[in-house]
Amino acid sequence: MIKRDNKTNEVLMIKQLTSKENLNAAYLQVYRNKGAGGVDGKSVQTLKSTLQANGKQYIEQVERGVYQPSPILGVEIPKSNGKMRLLGIPTATDRLFQQALHQVLQPIFEVDFQEHSYGFRPQRNAGQAIAQSLKYINSGYQHIVDIDLKSFFDEVEHYVLLELIYRKVKCNQTLKLLRSFLRAPILIKGKLQKRTKGVPQGSPLSPLLSNILLNELDKLLESRKLRYVRYADDFSVYVKSKKAAKRVGNNLYLYLKQKLQLPINRKKSGIRRPLTFSLLGHSFVASYKKGSKGKYQLVVEKSKWKIFKAKLKMLTKKTIPAEFDERIYRINLLVRGWINYYKQASIQAKLKKLEEWLRNRLRYCIWHHWKKPERKRKNLIRLGIDQGQAYAWSRTRMGGWAVAQSPILGTTITIERLKKRGYISLVEYYKR
Repeated sequence: MIKRDNKTNEVLMIKQLTSKENLNAAYLQVYRNKGAGGVDGKSVQTLKSTLQANGKQYIEQVERGVYQPSPILGVEIPKSNGKMRLLGIPTATDRLFQQALHQVLQPIFEVDFQEHSYGFRPQRNAGQAIAQSLKYINSGYQHIVDIDLKSFFDEVEHYVLLELIYRKVKCNQTLKLLRSFLRAPILIKGKLQKRTKGVPQGSPLSPLLSNILLNELDKLLESRKLRYVRYADDFSVYVKSKKAAKRVGNNLYLYLKQKLQLPINRKKSGIRRPLTFSLLGHSFVASYKKGSKGKYQLVVEKSKWKIFKAKLKMLTKKTIPAEFDERIYRINLLVRGWINYYKQASIQAKLKKLEEWLRNRLRYCIWHHWKKPERKRKNLIRLGIDQGQAYAWSRTRMGGWAVAQSPILGTTITIERLKKRGYISLVEYYKR
């Protein structure tokens, strides 16, 4: 990350943005993030050749304050609740300069961000937010003001956001570039639409811009010495009484509406107790450990278990044309990511049950892959089954799923044998 003095003059700031060091770092970040192509259809794999051909021209335009971004490609993706979320995908070239701008602005604003803001910041993550929430609850702050901002990224008023940025950024060319990215039209289902508000999800700038705006909320909460947790637009405040929760909730509603011009989803907002509260995929249940009366522990929301199992089911679908090693590789990627995210929760018992099911799914894939009876017979013999049993099982009329759960595969395709093929045990990985 590039550091700079806040008093750097205009010329130096735009030169820092377009410096070789900054643009190279931006290129590497955009390339690592991959992502779909924008309105021009060009992927990040073509970005290098684009810059070789037109890079100098683009840099000159940025420095003169005349760079014109391409329209944003609007793509709707399904949410877990069945609704659709609109993503805005800039072109790869625009993403490069947005990332470069992000790298220059981040250090300027990061110094003012508050302690209990955890989203999209260096050395901060969702796990820290969840741990802090649990700490508040177990310290007796069990009346929770849970506020859901309605379509936050689509509702940000540009003039409110830009006013906050103007206070710290005095470089006209940099501001022009930022405004041009904010106001770039969006192409939705073939129709070009103007934008007067919103920061599209999919832009490298969106996380930083959301933090700049909501940092005003953080400062308000800090000034009132309130206990809170914020991760991007997901935030909650923790108090000791229902009366205090109502007062805080009403004040926050007015502040968000009048000062930040952000609407609240009143159906999803409210005053919660730990048992009815969830945060970033985690729920809270009473702890029954000795000496922990009145305390709570973390568990994973039921919907997240359901999604996780559905993904594992897809990866172990017998009809998917994939080599066994490739299946294992994809499963391991999913398992590592999921368990690392939920490792603070009490999930061992459910993981054990899920893993039994997963191993049977893998056995089913293997059994299906063997296909012909003679191949099944030979493979069973190789696994240590005597010839008579091997012959009988290779000709069985039982369905594949029933065979997968039978002792004949359970005692031959063991977890040890699966591990030799690269399989990672869910329970063992969680216990590390």
